[in-house]
Amino acid sequence: MRLKELKNEGHLPTLIAAFLYFDFSFMVWTMLGPLATEISESLAKHGYILDPNQKATLLAIPILGGAILRILLGFLVDNIGAKKTAIIAQLIVIFSLFYTYLRGESISYYELLAVAFGLGFAGASFAVALPQGGQWYPPKLQGVVLGLAGAGNIGVVIDFLFAPKIAEIWGWPAVFLVGAILSTIILALYIIMAKDAPPHIYRPRKKRLSDYLKLLRDKDTWWFSLFYAVSFGGFVGFANYMKVYLMNVYEPQMAQIGATLLNEENVKVVAGYFGALCIFAGAMLRPIGGAIADKLGGVKSLYIFYSVVAIVAIANALFIKNFYLAILALFIIMAFLGMANGAVFQLVPQRFGRDMGIMTGIVGCAGGLGGTALIKTLGWSKAAFGSYSAGFLIFAGVVIIAIIGISMVKTRWRTTWGLNAGGRI
Repeated sequence: MRLKELKNEGHLPTLIAAFLYFDFSFMVWTMLGPLATEISESLAKHGYILDPNQKATLLAIPILGGAILRILLGFLVDNIGAKKTAIIAQLIVIFSLFYTYLRGESISYYELLAVAFGLGFAGASFAVALPQGGQWYPPKLQGVVLGLAGAGNIGVVIDFLFAPKIAEIWGWPAVFLVGAILSTIILALYIIMAKDAPPHIYRPRKKRLSDYLKLLRDKDTWWFSLFYAVSFGGFVGFANYMKVYLMNVYEPQMAQIGATLLNEENVKVVAGYFGALCIFAGAMLRPIGGAIADKLGGVKSLYIFYSVVAIVAIANALFIKNFYLAILALFIIMAFLGMANGAVFQLVPQRFGRDMGIMTGIVGCAGGLGGTALIKTLGWSKAAFGSYSAGFLIFAGVVIIAIIGISMVKTRWRTTWGLNAGGRI
């Protein structure tokens, strides 16, 4: 993985700070997912019963907010610097967390929707952490570096492991208090450790709104947006909806497993454990995907990763009914989506090296929109058909479209900008 080379290149404290910032931001961004059942039950006690579409909307708003705000933060990164941008965004997130804790179980559904959008600033941290880590390193190390910075996806695993248990003991608002305290600590560490790259290493070009239009006229922007909407959208969509899916489909099996094997009677906590297992694969393997792309090329790697995801998603929709096989299928899907995330961002900095702030915002926005669409598709599938099979099949179809897209661009990429990119395409 060329980890030895990282010691001699770039700025390791900044890379570590970018990872921590993104890790805990991602934890906060996806916090509603593992608490969906507890929050729904709390609202029901106050007379507001959520249907599947309303649950999906609540879980989708942070993802949608993160998608939109990634463009804003990407713009700010290129104009005021990554560090200042991160501090502003983190302060908004901390306020949203403390507000939710103070309102407690008396908070309304519509207040939660507003808070959910505020948490979108945490999701938008992607557009800050990756450019800040990547701008210190040469093209040949972009797959590994951005994979390591992007491995902050592991934050959602922390959610699923601990949020349900904290909610069981102290109530779900306590999870927001813990998140607020941790976010404050991470902000302090980030301020101390992170540095924007000096001009002799990386000199960003200040951006205007017209620069967005220029990049949006570049067809490669749309191709990368499609590929990331599939990989990251799939990862964050499944991660945020994982507990709802497991509780709706496999609650009896998890209750039995919890009672007999895990010494855990709360099925919501058991669902959190299994969800964490699946999400862990995608979060941890993102750097591996970047390293594989550095070695094989991003295009070939995406062929492999997407093909596995499409096959397993179809199998889960049509054939898999056993709980353990379903968990294995979700584990594989998340693992290969995570590696695909790393592969996409092995390619992006080679194509748009001097526009990484704004491009990370645009492509990251597409990823968030993909996650929003997946969550709403799964909610629609459950509401319309009483199952999630249609949702999985639609997702598999989109993955196949992405595979076709790779076939359409690979030759042009390799014979144009790929010739002088500095890494394998």
